[in-house]
Amino acid sequence: MSELSGRVLRIERSSIHDGEGLRTVVFLKGCPLSCAWCSTPESQSPEMEQGTDRIYGSIMSVDQVIKEVEKDKIFFFHSGGGMTISGGEPLLQPAFTAEILRQCKFLGMNTAMESCLFAPFGELQRILSYLDTLYVDLKFYNGKKHEKYCGHDNAVILDNICRVTSENQSLDVVIRIPLIPGINDGYDELAAAAEFCQELPFVSAIQLLPYHRLGVPTYEKLGRSYRLKDIRPPETEYFQNRKLYFSSCVKNIKLI
Repeated sequence: MSELSGRVLRIERSSIHDGEGLRTVVFLKGCPLSCAWCSTPESQSPEMEQGTDRIYGSIMSVDQVIKEVEKDKIFFFHSGGGMTISGGEPLLQPAFTAEILRQCKFLGMNTAMESCLFAPFGELQRILSYLDTLYVDLKFYNGKKHEKYCGHDNAVILDNICRVTSENQSLDVVIRIPLIPGINDGYDELAAAAEFCQELPFVSAIQLLPYHRLGVPTYEKLGRSYRLKDIRPPETEYFQNRKLYFSSCVKNIKLI
């Protein structure tokens, strides 16, 4: 299985935002969603893409990925970090993702995955035993809004979140909610998301993510337009107010 190949966007080292400790993050190419605020538009297409400054993506074998990740094992040991697989969407390449995670666990690494969970539950189930932490995006609770801004409704996503939190209590599941001003940050939407999270059998934590525009230059390099060009990152006070409101809606779940 080490010769199994997949489409990799890039491998980033020393990340502190994608799990505990220092992380090496393997970003895969391809995503089934098309979120209007996506900060990595170069990850959406499963195909290699030519930008104005580079080609985005490459074909790598599992063995090549593992050799790159292993270079950082000493940093994992001292920081409590490990390998995080992200995207795009890792479950769009289920066999490739499963084998990378399996080999990382065999080598004693802590593993995490960032996913939107828009995939058949069987694809997720095959890799759960190789995961220590699962970060799940909950972009909307409202299915129609999810379809409008992300390209598909979220029925599969909500069902997968319910199933994974009920069947795998040894797994750390962190729900991430990006706050997009004027899109999904209304009090009704936040209350609905909080109520959904509150009813889940097991969630380690919920993380609210502030909106940013760091990916806009990449849209330009790809010759694509950014759908939310009129939305600007809000002031810190706005984010803290939304976080305070959300915390008042959930009980017994850590908010980070």
